[in-house]
Amino acid sequence: MAIFSVYVVNKAGGLIYQYDNYVPRAEAEKTFSYPLDLVLKIHDEKVVVSFGQRDGIRGIKFIVLADPRQSGIDALLRKIYEIYSDFALKNPFYSLEMPIRCELFDQNLKGALEIADKASNFGPGS
Repeated sequence: MAIFSVYVVNKAGGLIYQYDNYVPRAEAEKTFSYPLDLVLKIHDEKVVVSFGQRDGIRGIKFIVLADPRQSGIDALLRKIYEIYSDFALKNPFYSLEMPIRCELFDQNLKGALEIADKASNFGPGS
């Protein structure tokens, strides 16, 4: 898989959603402060950090950590925003600025990441 993680950050800089696509889930809490300071450690390969601010009114920011060879990140960010709109914002039990805890959001995000991984234009040995 070429997409490692997806984060959703609210306008106050709080982490409201995280999904680690590449590693098993750890029970460590990840916190962010505003302004968002990112420190990335390079292990074997480079990592691309893509920011997508699709919701200017609410100030929601979508962050995708991916392999530099991964194609279609902009389309993925648009799809993540669409999933957020459809399954979080339209959920009557979801409040803005609160953590996203919606199983349909999780399932559709995982599906979008799988499609993005399959649509990537490089093979496992490149």
